[in-house]
This record gives sequence, structure tokens and C-alpha cells, in this order.
Amino acid sequence: MPHSPTSLSRRTVLGAAAATAALPAIGAATASAAEARPAATATKLEAGGDLGPNVIVFDPSTPGIQAKLDEIFQQQETAQFGTGRYALLFKPGTYSGLNAQLGFYTSISGLGLSPDDTTINGDVTVDAGWFDGNATQNFWRSAENLALVPVSGTNRWAVAQAAPFRRMHVRGGLNLSPDGYGWASGGYIADSRVDGSVGPYSQQQWYTRDSSVGGWLNAVWNMVFSGVEGAPAQSFPDPPYTTLDTTPVSREKPFLYLDGADYKVFLPEKRTNARGTSWGNGTPRGTSVPLTQFYVAQPGDGADTLNAALDQGLHLLLTPGIYHLDAPLQVKRAGTVVLGLGYATLIPDGGATAVRVADVDGVRLAGFLVDAGTVNSDTLLEIGPSGASADHSADPITVQDVFVRIGGAGAGKATTSLVVNARNTIVDHTWIWRADHGDGVGWDTNRADYGVVVNGDDVLMTGLFVEHFNKYDVQWSGERGRTIFFQNEKAYDAPNQAAVQDGSVKGFAAYKVADSVTEHEGWGLGSYCFYNTDPTIRQDHGFAVPDKPGVKFHGLSVVSLGGKGQFEHVINSTGGATSGSDTVPSTVVSYP
Repeated sequence: MPHSPTSLSRRTVLGAAAATAALPAIGAATASAAEARPAATATKLEAGGDLGPNVIVFDPSTPGIQAKLDEIFQQQETAQFGTGRYALLFKPGTYSGLNAQLGFYTSISGLGLSPDDTTINGDVTVDAGWFDGNATQNFWRSAENLALVPVSGTNRWAVAQAAPFRRMHVRGGLNLSPDGYGWASGGYIADSRVDGSVGPYSQQQWYTRDSSVGGWLNAVWNMVFSGVEGAPAQSFPDPPYTTLDTTPVSREKPFLYLDGADYKVFLPEKRTNARGTSWGNGTPRGTSVPLTQFYVAQPGDGADTLNAALDQGLHLLLTPGIYHLDAPLQVKRAGTVVLGLGYATLIPDGGATAVRVADVDGVRLAGFLVDAGTVNSDTLLEIGPSGASADHSADPITVQDVFVRIGGAGAGKATTSLVVNARNTIVDHTWIWRADHGDGVGWDTNRADYGVVVNGDDVLMTGLFVEHFNKYDVQWSGERGRTIFFQNEKAYDAPNQAAVQDGSVKGFAAYKVADSVTEHEGWGLGSYCFYNTDPTIRQDHGFAVPDKPGVKFHGLSVVSLGGKGQFEHVINSTGGATSGSDTVPSTVVSYP
């Protein structure tokens, strides 16, 4: 069976040449038009409105659908750090003979209330021909709320980080590897049904939540399932399946749909001990909000306009494009929704924070990218103020498909990317990435010490991807925290051992739980090192936690990629060291 290679150069070696291809700035027209919009004043802002030129809506009678899909793919296929952003929306109905190939910053979605309302007799494809069959850089694209009948019986979805497959019904199989079974480093599936088998083949890791699959073919390093009907049984580390029967708490991502001729946003309700899809037994449970209660933002809208809309009591729908912010978006009202389409991107300028959420119930942040600015930001996303203490268990704050990037598109800096202070927050699928390739990349050029800092109690992370930070990738001091699936790579570019020395400890742990914590639990966590600048660097461990009965971990692994650096242990002083260049994981089944 195809498998990962024994020696990986990962994204750095192959990435530089292919990843910087330029893109015709199709989004520029949108930005120019938006610049003419008036800045926020005492005048009441108009809600609802046009979704803009980069939201492309099809119905079954639309001519030239395939040609339009091909045109967008041609522009976005190699535009890893380009400015184009697209949302492809399909009205309910049946479409035949389509192959929607998705490039960077491209989202495809159905506009029905159920995935089965919108059927494509064809494929939604991600492959890696642009990168010589290497899928490890197939970031920032998504598929949502569609039924697929693949032409060959199996749909190909060869993605890496920040590429969610949500609320999908595949009436066939799903292949997660690129053509030729090249390297792959993903990924995430939620609220989906795959009637046939899922074949990850060369995928190093994967997390699947609250779904149904007809079978699962293999595992490489770390495959994690929670609430998945048809998932393989718990068997870590051989094969490395970590399987939870249910997900403790989940609430699916908000999504845009059509109710007759009217756009609305559906807000799925919270589920506890969830298993299977939220939509498989008829109409999904939740509430709908008409688009007339949203400010439909366009690129060029600044923080003053967006905050005026929020202060007016409106939700925000961020249409595809780039938004420069000279001040944080202040989300103060309980139940506020901030939903991005087509990887709408927020860039905080002058050291600002991009988004601040108050200590209130039910805020939903979903579907956007935060790209650090050139002036260092202390934080990029703040969920709850420092000292937040309100109990949000009945109506949690959710952060879903919200991604963070520091560097890559240009020099960016941020001391801490995501800070979670609010209790009961659910972070469901995020990729917090200090870039290892692209522009503006270097140990101090895109300096970012901490990826995720959790101070709030009872926080749940489902599908946590955090990579390459200068110090701790995840630092957790809140009580009763839980993480289901964690994927990490330590920073490639550490210049020497001294640069990553944590006092007397060699290397900053990928996942650090504070000594004060008495209860914490994690399932299916992996950390990899690829110290290509100084391959002699050693990490004492991937995971550092207090030795207390209430602190428990299951299914842990560390890997040295091609012998570039080594781990001494897996967690604290437990677990064997990695060695040599054979890229074989060292594992711990349970701790303590």
C-alpha cells in the first residue's frame, strides 16, 4: 500500500519555487469599488445587499459553468500567496458533467438547507499537479454542503491544512491522496457522509468528526475520529487510530443558504455527545437569520465601518477579498455572527489586533483568514478579555475554520496568534501557521513566539493544527481543557540549540500545559521536527504537562522528519527517543 516516504524535505525544499506564482488581481475591481463606499458615520448602514463580484452563483440553467470553474482554477491553482478570493455557490438542483478543481482561496458550497438539495453528478477535485504531485501545500480551500456522485465512483480531495470538507455527501468513495500517491499532510472532515470508503493512502494525519463513512482504508501516523459512524476501532499505535465514540460538545459551522429567493444564514444548534451528521434525519436543527440582519462587507471596508455595523446590532458577512484593519473588530453583542466567504482575509495594520470578542454568549466566528501585518501585533485574535469568567456552557463561543498566518505573503509579526480567555469556547478546526516558506520568512523576520494561548476554563479544541512558532506552539493554563486531534511541526528555521532552549529544557514543547492545571485531557496528538538549519538540535519532549491524576493524554506521537533534529522523549520523560533518519514515530498510548 502506498505510504509516506522515509525521508521528507517537507514544504521548504520544494515550496519556494512553486508557491510564489503571481495571480492576476481579479479581486482588485472589488476593492476599488468598495473604496467608494462611505466610511462609517452617524448614518445608519444598510444591511443585506449584493454579495460582490467574487461570489459566483450558479443554477442548473447557468450556461458555461465548467468554463467558469476552469477559468478560476487556472488563476488560483498556483497562487498560494496571491490576492484572489472566490466563493462558488450552487443553488439547489442537479448539475451534471462538472469537475470543479479547486485552487487556493476557493470555496465551493451548495445553497440548500441539506447537502442533498444540491447534487453534482461529477467531482470536486483537489490534486497536486501544480506541485509535482506533492500535496503538502494544498492549503486554503474548502467544500461544503454538496452531494457528489463522482464520475469514477471516487472523488479526489488531496489537501493539507486549512482545507475543510464540511457537510458533504459523497455518494461513492473519497481518495485523500494526490495522483501518484505523493506526500500529503492534511486534513479535516466534519458533518459529512461518505457512502463508500475513505482512502487516506499517503496522508500523514487526519481528523474526522461527527460523520459517517462506509470504511477507512489505512493510516500512516495519526488518524483521529470522534462521533464517526463506521470509523475503525481504537487501535493506536498499530494501526494509529484514535477513536472516540462521540464528540463531547459540537456545533456545526454557520452557512449561507437560499430560502426561496431569500438568502439566509443557518445557525446549527449545539449537540452534546454527538455522533453522525447533523442533517441525516431530515431538516437540521437550528435557527435561520435573514441576510437583512447582516452587514454584507466588501473589500475596502475598514474597521470603522465594520465596527459601526456591529454597534448597530448587525452580524457581519465578509465577502471574498482583503480587509485592512487599523483597529480591532469589536464583537460585543451576544449571538453575533462573523462569517467569511471565499477565505476573506483580515490584515491588522500598525500592530492592531484583528478581532476581539467580549465575554458574552453564543458568538460565532467562521470562515476567514487573519494575515499578520508588518508591525508586530501583541495578539491577532482574542476570544474574551483577560480575566473573562462568565459561564458559556449553554451557548458557547465557537471559532470554526478561522485560520491565522504569520509571513508567507510578506513579512508579518505577532507575539501571540490566538488567545482564548472565555470559558467554554469551542475552537473547531483551525490552522495557526508561522510560515516556513514564501516571502518574509526568517527566524526573526516573521517572529511569532506563541501560536495558541488558552487561559479560559472548559475550552474544547477539535482539529487543532499549529505549526512553526518560535517558542510554545500551544500553551494552556485553563482548567478542564480538552483537545481532540493536534498536529504540529516545530519551527524549521531555529538557528541553533540556544535559540530554542527553554531554561534547562532542550526545546520548547509543542504543547505545554501549565504546572498549575489539575485537569486536562487530549486525544490523538502529534508533533514533528524538521530542524533543517541545524539538524543537531534536540527536543527533550513534544509535550510538557504536570504529573497529576486529572491530566491525561491518549495516542501521542513524535516524529523526526529525515533525522533533522531529534526528540529525547514523547511526553515529559516518557516515551522513547527518535533516532536516525528513518522518520519512524515514537509513541505513547496513554499518559500517565
